[in-house]
Amino acid sequence: FYVSQNDGTLLDPEVVARYPVLTFASGPTNSMRGAAFLTGLADALVVDIGGTTTDVGVLVQGFPRESSIAVDIGSVRTNFRMPDLLSIGLGGGSLVTADNGHVRVGPRSVGYRITEEAMVFGGRQLTATDIAVAAGYAEVGDPGRVAGLDRKLVAAAVDEIHRLAEEGVDRIKTSAARVPLILVGGGSVLIHRELRGVSSITVPDHAGVANAMGAAIAQVSGTVDRVFSYETLGRDAALSRAREEAIDQAVAAGALAGSVAVTEVEELPLQYLPGQAVRVRVKAVGDLALGDAA
Repeated sequence: FYVSQNDGTLLDPEVVARYPVLTFASGPTNSMRGAAFLTGLADALVVDIGGTTTDVGVLVQGFPRESSIAVDIGSVRTNFRMPDLLSIGLGGGSLVTADNGHVRVGPRSVGYRITEEAMVFGGRQLTATDIAVAAGYAEVGDPGRVAGLDRKLVAAAVDEIHRLAEEGVDRIKTSAARVPLILVGGGSVLIHRELRGVSSITVPDHAGVANAMGAAIAQVSGTVDRVFSYETLGRDAALSRAREEAIDQAVAAGALAGSVAVTEVEELPLQYLPGQAVRVRVKAVGDLALGDAA
């Protein structure tokens, strides 16, 4: 029995009990790992559209990019490891409203009640899913229920949906270069055309269950985060020791020994400390050892 953590790998339940914060935001990271698995892309943007929100993240070597700044959780500023994610109020259940000619999509949503309240399912609420069906690029529910929608309203709502997605992509990117994008989640049907700043959009088979796929194929990791004296040990010896410890930790956590590889090495020189003190962070990842493979 393992629990997914927010770096895209797995944790033993005993570790989770001691450090539950490591599971925060593991849902979106599972989707990102699933997106990488389903497409074979290791470096790309991932847009995961659900019923209420859209999570935008970045894959680096097949794993979610870690945030380099403090992350607020429930308005509380934290200093824990967190994935670099952006959440916006756009989903399949997002309510569509028009006020003085201005069309708004979200952030209010019918959420899990979409099959009861969305127009294509016999409800009375106009949602982003209804717009996608009325525009002709999604096949959900009964299209006849939205066939009479004002075409200008539909076109404006489609533009707003794509504008919100483009804004999310622009905010998560760190350069102006066009990059590939993987679109997953049950609400992925909302996006139908190219987005600015994106070189290509891939919607893999089974995109709606990328989250579950990511959890199912997740690997086990081991991480070393220590301060070494390069003056005493030497840089090569210190890095070698950190790599060995990270690999040993991954195997102890349940990884198959022969499959473990170092995926990250980070060196941060510490000012005002003697002996060339350097904070070294090494992460090793391996496949989960199952049955006799252990």
